[in-house]
Amino acid sequence: MKITYDAGADALRILLRDAEARSRVEIEQGVTVDLDSEGHIMGVEILDAGQRLSPKELINMSYKNPLLASAPER
Repeated sequence: MKITYDAGADALRILLRDAEARSRVEIEQGVTVDLDSEGHIMGVEILDAGQRLSPKELINMSYKNPLLASAPER
């Protein structure tokens, strides 16, 4: 997974899988999802991200790794 923010375009991109998108679906104005050939979500793009998210939310982007979270402690 890769999260990028382009300040010049004010666009936030969340890439779930690195593969070729076959189609894009706009789920609301300025928010699109990329789909593979089987209709699985591959990524999300949010335009005007600075208007939708606060600067603090953009700066503090993070994610938890579900594989590490479920791994037994040693």
